[in-house]
Order: sequence, then C-alpha cells, then structure tokens
Amino acid sequence: MGNICVVPGDTVIRTVDDMLDLMMNMQYRYGCDALIIDGRQLNPDFFDLKTGLAGEILQKFANYNMRLGIVGDFSVYRSKNLHDFMRESNRYGKIVFADTVERAKELLSQ
Repeated sequence: MGNICVVPGDTVIRTVDDMLDLMMNMQYRYGCDALIIDGRQLNPDFFDLKTGLAGEILQKFANYNMRLGIVGDFSVYRSKNLHDFMRESNRYGKIVFADTVERAKELLSQ
C-alpha cells in the first residue's frame, strides 16, 4: 500500500512549515507516501488541540494525500478530546496513533 518511512530520530517538528519540509523531503527523496514519527519529536503543542497545530499539520497530510503514524505513550495526555480524536483517526487509517512503530505500520497498511 505504498512506501512507509520512519522519520529519523534527530528530526524535530516545531511548526507546520517544519512538517511540510519533512513531508516533501521524504516524499521526493525516498518515495514515501506515509510517515511514522515518534510523538516526542513533535512540538508539545501538537497534543493540545486548542492550539490548532495538530489540525494545521494534519491538513497538510490530507492536501498531499500522505498518511501519518505517530508513535508514543499517549496515556500521559489527560484530554478526553485528544483521546477521542486519536480513536477516530485510527478508525479511518489516514492518521494513526500507535504504541510501536510496528503497530503504526500495520495500521497504515490496512
């Protein structure tokens, strides 16, 4: 179902432009149509839905028809809205949240 690439661990995404640059680089250099990134590599504001950062970043993935897997321990976040959002995202499979890279690959491949 396409080429799933794991983002190198030294990559840090602070802004929407950082993510867009990463997407374009990974797509053109490696032919990726899906990325997997560790949640710790994302600006913490991503997980605070009120900031709008997650919505802006995820809109880029929709615009460029790419998929995204975010890996981590999401139990540290207390927001019911965030957990509802993650559950709904996993249901559709374009953006997935998983506890391991292997699980993210599995969800993105469905």
